[in-house]
Amino acid sequence: MKTSTSEDVHLRDQMELLQSLEPEVTKHLSLLTPVEKAWQPTDFLPDLNSEDWHDCLKRFREPAQNISDELLVVLVGNMVTEEALPNYSILLNLIARDCAGASNTGWARWMRGWTAEENRHGDLLNAYLRLTGRVNMRSVELTVHHLIGSGFDPRSYPDPYAGLIYPSFQERATKLSHGKVSRLASNAGDANLSRICATVAGDEGRHEQFYTRIMGEVMDRDPEQGILVFRQMMRRVIAMPGKLMFDGQDRSLFDHFAIVAQRIGVYTVSDYAQIIRHLVQTWDIAHRSVTGKAASAQEFLCAQAERLETLADSIAADIASQPQVKFNWIHDRMA
Repeated sequence: MKTSTSEDVHLRDQMELLQSLEPEVTKHLSLLTPVEKAWQPTDFLPDLNSEDWHDCLKRFREPAQNISDELLVVLVGNMVTEEALPNYSILLNLIARDCAGASNTGWARWMRGWTAEENRHGDLLNAYLRLTGRVNMRSVELTVHHLIGSGFDPRSYPDPYAGLIYPSFQERATKLSHGKVSRLASNAGDANLSRICATVAGDEGRHEQFYTRIMGEVMDRDPEQGILVFRQMMRRVIAMPGKLMFDGQDRSLFDHFAIVAQRIGVYTVSDYAQIIRHLVQTWDIAHRSVTGKAASAQEFLCAQAERLETLADSIAADIASQPQVKFNWIHDRMA
């Protein structure tokens, strides 16, 4: 007979605590927008059923010509990341445990509702890019296909708590990224793209609230284990969802995309550090009463943002000095 290890006990205790949060999860389902009130991609796109559809499409495409190649690369990378939604839903189901696919538990209802809302993001950004005619859509489609097929490892296994810490971080990161693209698009004169990205960022903000609030409940009930798992996630460095993106040509595609995003200020080392600081403050890490390994982890977490910020300028300077590369997404233009 196999005996339980201390790790087995920890994992079982984590899952039991998460399941005990069912009432809290159900209460926070209000963070999902009722379908009848939710926006849909067609609300932001030209009406191709109208008699003057050609003029509508022309008016839609004109401001998109002002979007720089660098911003297009970041927009495509963000869209590809959103389109890889199936991988993220599979991971969340490890917590929801919706084996039949139609459970009425709070966790299962959140997972399906969250997936439904997120699904619109990739659809809308995909349609925008396709209608503008600015990018190589077949290359973009290949990248999505490769990314979903390659899978995704957020390096959260086997800790269930990490399955909440990761989206708490990542939803805030995507909110910041889409929000910055919105502002850059507005500066470039493309009100359509600005409105699209601002709307997507708003969704990410609501989703961030869910994960941070539920993980906050975990911190209240199991601070020692919660802090240990949080520290473990931060020591590994948060794996970006698009890490394995590949367009069939560039094996370093994600790194090249990330360099452009840092260079134009859409997602930077400073942003990464600020997200850590935000989570440490939101979960009141500094004031948790913990001892031993958890106390050491607490100290590490409270100093991590500052450590990263000391590196931000040198990393930014290094990235700024990197040569531009060709992106097949934009017909092999340099960015």
